[in-house]
Amino acid sequence: MQHFKNDIEAVEALRDINLRLKEEIAKVIIGQEDIISQVTISLFSRGHCLLIGVPGLAKTLLITTIARILGLKYNRIQFTPDLKPSDIIGTEILDANKEFRFVRGPIFSNFILADEINRTPPKTQSALLEAMQEKSVTAANKTYMLEEPFFVLATQNPIEQEGTYPLPEAQLDRFMFNIWLDYPSYNEEVEIVKATTADFEPQLNTLVTAADIIYFQNLIRRTPVNDNVVKYSVALARSTRPGLSFSHPMATQYLNWGAGPRASQNMIIGAKAHALLNGKFSPDIEDVQAVSVAVLRHRIVKNYKAEAENISVPELIGTFIRDLKV
Repeated sequence: MQHFKNDIEAVEALRDINLRLKEEIAKVIIGQEDIISQVTISLFSRGHCLLIGVPGLAKTLLITTIARILGLKYNRIQFTPDLKPSDIIGTEILDANKEFRFVRGPIFSNFILADEINRTPPKTQSALLEAMQEKSVTAANKTYMLEEPFFVLATQNPIEQEGTYPLPEAQLDRFMFNIWLDYPSYNEEVEIVKATTADFEPQLNTLVTAADIIYFQNLIRRTPVNDNVVKYSVALARSTRPGLSFSHPMATQYLNWGAGPRASQNMIIGAKAHALLNGKFSPDIEDVQAVSVAVLRHRIVKNYKAEAENISVPELIGTFIRDLKV
């Protein structure tokens, strides 16, 4: 655990760690700078991420790489239709002494990759709800606390819908960020092919410990925020709610449902992390805007009119941001 004289020194150290983290990840992952930044912000904000992208975009490799660099215990859970809640949480067994003993499941780790989370039925999906919100699990009427830091990164394939179970809104709302991975650029793909078809294994350095991460998470939490920044994030979230006096006209026209208060909370904590990771001592409105799409994307629901006119959620969010008077 590192020791700092004051918070200013800690912020400078966090900025340095962020830069070194990007350098280490770049040894393995080519491109995807925005994705790496959003995952890092979510981790240091004590949030969880839903990562959506077609197969082959190195989602799993990105997560395992970050876990190694951050020195965290990592487990991958492959979500399948036959997966049971006990396969995630754990189960009680009768040991040799004829006493029941709880055997912990893979959820007992720092860094969880919930791979293809929408391939398992809602009953099993719900096994993550308590863990993601309360950082605990309950089995046989006994509650077990999870070790901090605790971070869930779930993946989804946006193409294959057959044999999948869409995540309910309550489950989606547990994720701080909804992150979309796109295809790499031509030059990035050339570098990816070169790197992955050669006999070379990059050496990764562990930059921080779990205790360091908890320290920086607490530092971000106690970072001061001006009232105008808080009011901006609340106003932005409220503008997405259709049919109300404060609604943006396009929200009323194109949305069935808008973002709730958890969106405002996540925009502020995400803005704090974004500011500190970039060496600023307090977030401003630009920091809120930097995280707003990832926070709001999965919290607003389009209506049939938006679908018919092929209007995307990021496009709507961009309009809400542009038209919101500061």
